[in-house]
This record gives sequence, C-alpha cells and structure tokens, in this order.
Amino acid sequence: METLKEYVDQIDPQHKERMIEVLTWVKETFPNLKSRIAWNQPMFTDHDTYIIGFSVSKKHLAVAPEAVGINHFTHDIVEAGYDYTKQLVRIPWDSAVDYTLLVKMIRFNMMDKAECSTFWRK
Repeated sequence: METLKEYVDQIDPQHKERMIEVLTWVKETFPNLKSRIAWNQPMFTDHDTYIIGFSVSKKHLAVAPEAVGINHFTHDIVEAGYDYTKQLVRIPWDSAVDYTLLVKMIRFNMMDKAECSTFWRK
C-alpha cells in the first residue's frame, strides 16, 4: 500500500466515509503537511518528521499524535469523550470528530517538532 486511496479502498465500507472525511480535512486544513502510508496507516509529516497518524479498528478511528501530544492534551481528550492509551486516541465510529482538538494536536506537534530532525521524537 503506497497511497491514501489504496489505504481507504481496503477499509470496511461502513467506516470508509469517515476516514475519507478526516484525511481530506487534514489535507485541506494543513496543506503544507505531506501525506504518506507507513506502518500500514496514513500519516502526515512536516519537514520529514511525524506529526499525526490515523488507523481504523472495528470499534473506532484511532488518532496517533505521539505520546507527548496525548500527554499534553489529556484533559481535552477526556472532555471530548474519547478514550486514549499512551500512543493513541480512540474516536468511536458513532461519535463526532472533535476537529478543534485535532487542530490543537497538529499545531502543537508542528511547533514542538519545528527543530526536530528525526521522524519520531527522541
């Protein structure tokens, strides 16, 4: 799998529309970010450093802003009604996407990693 289209085409049709909506939103809201498929999931990078990634499961859309992003926004994640782990936020398929929270996470990672020269934080 090398393109977002290839990734989306293999998603359960029940969840495909939501994933297209979120990926399109990221591309339109942050046109400077580059999209790619790595580790079998779509992700967005800035100056070749990881900013945010997405994946799907049977019960939720997973958002992965790295652990630092989750730690920084734990209160906002809970306020949005989402569950989270050390590495990802779970947005249930039947819940609305909190795009304000996504903006905060993406902007935070872009600023926090502005001088980062590696893909992942060290």
